Amino acid sequence: MTPDFNKMNGLVPAIIQDASTKNILMLGFMDNAAYSKTCEEKRVTFFSRTKQRLWTKGERSGNYLHVKSIEIDCDNDTLLIKVSPEGAVCHTGTDTCFGETKNEGDFLFELEKLIGSRKNEMPKNSYTTHLFNKGLSKIAQKVGEEATEIVIASLSETDERLMEESADFLYHFLVLLAEKDVSLNDIITLLKNRHLAS
Repeated sequence: MTPDFNKMNGLVPAIIQDASTKNILMLGFMDNAAYSKTCEEKRVTFFSRTKQRLWTKGERSGNYLHVKSIEIDCDNDTLLIKVSPEGAVCHTGTDTCFGETKNEGDFLFELEKLIGSRKNEMPKNSYTTHLFNKGLSKIAQKVGEEATEIVIASLSETDERLMEESADFLYHFLVLLAEKDVSLNDIITLLKNRHLAS
């Protein structure tokens, strides 16, 4: 389905949403050329109404919006573009153009992205790189060890130790998911579906 660019004199609004956190990040406008470039390059490009030209978000700052999916509303005149943001979204340095700050739960998605970048770049002197170099068996073993330490901490140690071991488990679990190319959103969707079915 192609957007109807005729309703607003050649433009359609494009709502930009974080694919992981579902937070609304910003609103921009696209003409047919901006839409085509966005689809082709998988990075969001708008039509700037003030500059009267195409403008790729991040072309100067490097804070690109990497496209994960594009949906068109029921009237065919508004886009919902789900992205993976690279850096701050707003030129003021905030996470969104609406001044909102990230929720504490969003940090897990940030950590997931960081672990994914470590897997792709494999920087030296990184513990995450060390785990990926060891391979799936070692990563799975670490997850098992951390799970056991959670059980021990919950039965015979302080709440602080339980939290520390839980944090260790969550980190290693995210590394395991990255190694298997499974996302945190995949797990959340499965849990939601189970909840709806119960």
